[in-house]
Amino acid sequence: MSAYYRLSSDDEAQDSDRLLPSPTLDEKSGATNPKVRGLEINARAAQLLSPGDILFTPRTPRTPLLLNSEPSLLQEASTKKRTLKWSSAYILIISRVVGSGIFAAPGVIAQSTGSVGLALVLWLVGAVVAACGLTVSMELGCMLPRNGGENVYLEFIYDRPRFLASTIIAVQAMLLGFTASNCVVFGKYILFSFGITEASDAAQRMCAAGLIIIVTIIHGRWLKGGIMLQNILGWIKVAVIAFIGIAGLSVLVARPPNLDHWQQQSLSISTLFEGSQWNFGTIATSFFKVSYAYSGYDNVNNVLDEVKDPVRTLKSAAPAAMISIFIFYLLLNVAYFLVVPLEEVKSSGELVAALFFERLFGDGFGSRVLPILIALSAAGNVMVTTFAQARVNQEIARQGFLPFSRTLAGSSRWGTPLGGLAMHLVPSLTVILLPPQGAIYSFILELKGYPAQMTSLAVCAGLLWLRSRRPDLRRPFKAYRLAVYLPIGLNIALLAAPFFPPAEGREEYSLWYGTYAVVGISTVVIAVLYWYIWIHLLPRLWRYDIDVMQEELDDGTIINKLIRVPKDIKYKEVTQ
Repeated sequence: MSAYYRLSSDDEAQDSDRLLPSPTLDEKSGATNPKVRGLEINARAAQLLSPGDILFTPRTPRTPLLLNSEPSLLQEASTKKRTLKWSSAYILIISRVVGSGIFAAPGVIAQSTGSVGLALVLWLVGAVVAACGLTVSMELGCMLPRNGGENVYLEFIYDRPRFLASTIIAVQAMLLGFTASNCVVFGKYILFSFGITEASDAAQRMCAAGLIIIVTIIHGRWLKGGIMLQNILGWIKVAVIAFIGIAGLSVLVARPPNLDHWQQQSLSISTLFEGSQWNFGTIATSFFKVSYAYSGYDNVNNVLDEVKDPVRTLKSAAPAAMISIFIFYLLLNVAYFLVVPLEEVKSSGELVAALFFERLFGDGFGSRVLPILIALSAAGNVMVTTFAQARVNQEIARQGFLPFSRTLAGSSRWGTPLGGLAMHLVPSLTVILLPPQGAIYSFILELKGYPAQMTSLAVCAGLLWLRSRRPDLRRPFKAYRLAVYLPIGLNIALLAAPFFPPAEGREEYSLWYGTYAVVGISTVVIAVLYWYIWIHLLPRLWRYDIDVMQEELDDGTIINKLIRVPKDIKYKEVTQ
């Protein structure tokens, strides 16, 4: 069964008043009414419209206001089993957010900020911003419960210029859809646990590359086994965090004699902000690292097609997970600064948690067993990130904007998105193996953080615009306006910050301090140029239009296939 329909940008705007009501969304299942699914909508439209009319799915903010209606997304969701329960959704967020950030970033952030007080302030501000971002993702996720997360939201909101948002999303998925930082931390901690404290850069990278390859194989072959394993690693992570937090608090109460006077007074008001670096560029790059440590709160949004009772689960599991994370992060930061002297924290790089264990418990258990648990925690983060990102990539491929979209959009005979996993593996290995030696961890955090700020700005601003254009859409959850405005202001500041030089002597790696920002902006520029050549320049030179054909794969997945139609063809009839 195929459906052809014109999407000419000029005619589409003129005929937007002919749109049909869109199918209603079922809150519990997240699926559309089975009587009016994807292709059936087009077939019914063909019977109602006269020749010359233009057919396309009513899915944009320009859809006329219709009572009791919801938007049909790009196409009907693929036929996946809903295997994720509330506990799995909770662990998906915990394991995604709590990765290497809290075990490695505090040392790097303390080195940049120069004081305990300023570092803790950034962590608190990060918590507030993350809470605001969570409410935005919950509103959009409850309104559009589909796989893909922010990619789906951006395509739904920014449908003009035609195909631009989809192209930018596809290019960024190919260039920046990687998981590398937690792989690097895994390599550092697993080598440290075996007594290799001065491991070579090559050894760390080989361990990191081996981890991402093994995780890809597990998620590609064993669907349920991969979910079970990442759940186990997630609960191990919760246990490790709770242990560190309790150990840190016990220092306040017991005041063990092996800790010197400075450490016992490290959180006193008089010394809290000594040595602070108030340089705007330095604070901004540090906040990028904090933001990365909180990133992933929308991880369940990426896999809502596979969540049981998606709307209700999202509304309860996401806040529960983030409240747990806020408490964990506060306890861990206090624990680090109580046990490890500030100068050692600054020089620890990504091994601050290992130093914490070693000083508190000595060699053996402190420097061998617990670092292995942190390495497993980082591995758990890699597993849930790979699990979710593969499905995001699969959703992008379904829109038809990637080479070999048909292959990448389908599912394997094991029910896993092998194409999406491959798309995730290639850039991950590239980022792990190719950057110059030095502060690779910091560079990866900033490289991921800058485009994330651009995406966050587009999502938050788009949500406000969507509220004004489509007040009729049913919203099971609605974020406070202040929770939307705060991230917008912060995003704008952080996007400008990399072009302010850091304080002298605070450069973290040999590259220019604004390199990561230039790389992030370049991905958008490349996408816009590609879109202009592909959608406007070549069709104008060769006199054709880009149209869409919907196609159903063997596994039931509905994908878009972009086709060239000569200018003299006015429309295509829908066939069954």
